[in-house]
Amino acid sequence: MDRANITLKEVLEQIVPRDEKAAQIAQSRWDSIAKPLHSLGWLEEAVIRIAGAQHSPQVETEKKILIPMCADNGVVAEGVTQTGQEVTAIVAENFLDEKSCAAIMCRMSRAAIRPIDIGMATDTPRVEKRKIAYGTKNFAYEPAMTREEAVSAVETGIRLVCELKEEGYRLIATGEMGIGNTTTSSAVAAALLGVPAEEMTGRGAGLSSDGLKKKIRVIREALGRWSLTEQDPLTILSCVGGFDIAGIAGLFLGGAYCHIPVLIDGFISSVAALLAVRLCPEAAGYMIATHVSKEHAARRVLEELGLSYALDAGLCLGEGSGAVACFPLIDMAAEIYHSMSTFEQICVEAYQELQ
Repeated sequence: MDRANITLKEVLEQIVPRDEKAAQIAQSRWDSIAKPLHSLGWLEEAVIRIAGAQHSPQVETEKKILIPMCADNGVVAEGVTQTGQEVTAIVAENFLDEKSCAAIMCRMSRAAIRPIDIGMATDTPRVEKRKIAYGTKNFAYEPAMTREEAVSAVETGIRLVCELKEEGYRLIATGEMGIGNTTTSSAVAAALLGVPAEEMTGRGAGLSSDGLKKKIRVIREALGRWSLTEQDPLTILSCVGGFDIAGIAGLFLGGAYCHIPVLIDGFISSVAALLAVRLCPEAAGYMIATHVSKEHAARRVLEELGLSYALDAGLCLGEGSGAVACFPLIDMAAEIYHSMSTFEQICVEAYQELQ
């Protein structure tokens, strides 16, 4: 099959569950290592999830990459953000100059970074263009995008993972850059979970109390206008989502299709993960949660996904920073998994599982 032109429909039909046998072998390997059972907590779980996702207990973590999906959101015209859309393009370029937090963290963790312009309002000189449109529409008055645009954005993420697999990448972190995207992600989360707007909406990058009230009102009215709590995931995405959310959802689905584990970053990334799971439940087996964002309702989304995380450090930057912060943890876990002596090798009686 030509993966360069693969469609969302084809991918949803072909995704299979993670390899439970590989995950069980990885669990047995951890249990044989000369240390107390389960004593490395999330580190052990991450390696087990990688084994299941890669369909092999010989986990590979060396070649890894952060993909920040960059897009603008028309809803910023409603005053739901503290800064203007010009910031999206500035930070997107900064990814390439190691002037953003996530880019510096990638350098420190020996990971590549590849920002994608999936829907920025302006063109920039160097950021790779896979633009669906020059930003979304203002969902306070009309759907953010057409259904066709939503599908195209998801497919962009899927096809990118197919390319990354051919390039030898075995671990992908999701990131984003887009002023206004805590508004879109809060709206998508509220619709997917069927909860009121105020339960999913926070201050984002630092809204005033009046700004927060305006943000909640805009989301609440949009949820009601299209009865979004009763709609399918793609309708929700097209009405109140963003191209970055759609592209990240595509990364998760592409990871499941290509058997590559994909790291969830913060709130926006976790909402995209939830969207992907609603489109294909089996995709959850290929996801690794890294941290819980300080953003309002982040914990609620991760609970819905049923995933544990490594860090609760008050992070709420975005960009993929929380996911990249866990790359070194995963590298250490993989090294222990592959290299540490077993109880048998050091002639010590193994720990027994206790009820």
